[in-house]
Amino acid sequence: MNDLIRQFKIFYSDFNKMDLDRIGDIYSDNIIFRDPIHEIRGLANLQSYMTEMGENVSECRFEYLDVLASDGIAYIKWNMHFRHPKLSPEMISVRGVSQLNFDERIYFHEDVYDMGAMIYEHVPIIGFTTRFLKKRLAG
Repeated sequence: MNDLIRQFKIFYSDFNKMDLDRIGDIYSDNIIFRDPIHEIRGLANLQSYMTEMGENVSECRFEYLDVLASDGIAYIKWNMHFRHPKLSPEMISVRGVSQLNFDERIYFHEDVYDMGAMIYEHVPIIGFTTRFLKKRLAG
């Protein structure tokens, strides 16, 4: 496995303990970061986003399931386990995939995951509706 991918996995393994002063060791200055909610451009903006995320979750860790990597690109499948006091006192688990494009450092990072499982299912009225619709569509 590529050393940069190994550093990435260690960096995110425990979100609340990540050393954001080292973010430039992994990401390029012109990083583009996307997830289902945001698109962030630039290292300083990503660092601010990560700081804010860390302040909003009481616990967050990643369990890595699989890595597919070749020259300059990697896909990492993961489970994120987190507690967010505004959503639920319970641990929430969400499966997702990160696409990373890199040379010496990562210049593109996109996370894909189910927003329903992450947020919507844990908001009282929306959660009931989301879970109902998922069950209904499943047959």
